[in-house]
Amino acid sequence: MIDTHTHAWGAASPEHPWANGPILDLVDSFDVHTVYTAERLLADMDRNGVDEAVVVGYPICDWTDNWYTRRVAAEYDRLHGIVMLDPFADDAVDRLDRCMETDGVFGFRLGAACPYDRMWETFDPSVTWLRESVEETAFWEAAVEHDATVQILCDHGQLDQALELVESYPELTYLFDHFAHAGPETPTDEGTFSRFADLAEHDSVAVKVSEIVHMSDSAFPYADMHDHVRWLLDTFGRERVIWGSDYPNVSDVASYAEACNWLKQVDSLSTADRSWLTGKSFRRHVDLG
Repeated sequence: MIDTHTHAWGAASPEHPWANGPILDLVDSFDVHTVYTAERLLADMDRNGVDEAVVVGYPICDWTDNWYTRRVAAEYDRLHGIVMLDPFADDAVDRLDRCMETDGVFGFRLGAACPYDRMWETFDPSVTWLRESVEETAFWEAAVEHDATVQILCDHGQLDQALELVESYPELTYLFDHFAHAGPETPTDEGTFSRFADLAEHDSVAVKVSEIVHMSDSAFPYADMHDHVRWLLDTFGRERVIWGSDYPNVSDVASYAEACNWLKQVDSLSTADRSWLTGKSFRRHVDLG
């Protein structure tokens, strides 16, 4: 079992101060230790039968300060890393090179749902900088050279921008997070969410059924989002739908056990389907090096 979306962070220090005020407020609401280290994550994984995990960079420090994600990815065989990069930065290619040369790091995340000038502080689905980033050709060519996985957090209203990126750089591997911020009332087969059907035409694209705890309006097992899971399975096939918990980001309202076990309650999913979603699909889609 592989949890493809977790977070961990180290203690604040003069070299790596905690700088993101909204994230600090959020962490205060979590039902975990304020400093949620890789060791604490591994202990929670062991208690819940999770063999490996992807640690996605957490912007409690400056959002491009990937020190902790790089460290734990290199130090622990069971943990893999997704860093956060700014494709517009003057040194974007150098940062990409350094991160991708770190053992255990296999890609980077773009917070397309965040305003560029308030990155990882708030969300605004009207922003369009993801489309503009397509023109940063040196950055994307370097990503292709490294065979980097591109993880995207966007709103379903921004999927047209994401499609432009995928069509511009089809050689890359893509992962889409958190149901593209769709809620229970978001229609699947019409409107903006249905653009996932266009993305599904590209074999390089997979979608993650992650952070269901916050997308849902109901308690465990979050049944009001199960139709979205079934639609994504019908659209992408089980080989390109991937589970992730988003723990401890969801610990304000759910235990790790709940974030891990809700898939068992989705009608029509077989044991084989769940095996794909909780490990096989990720291994098939992503090159961990």
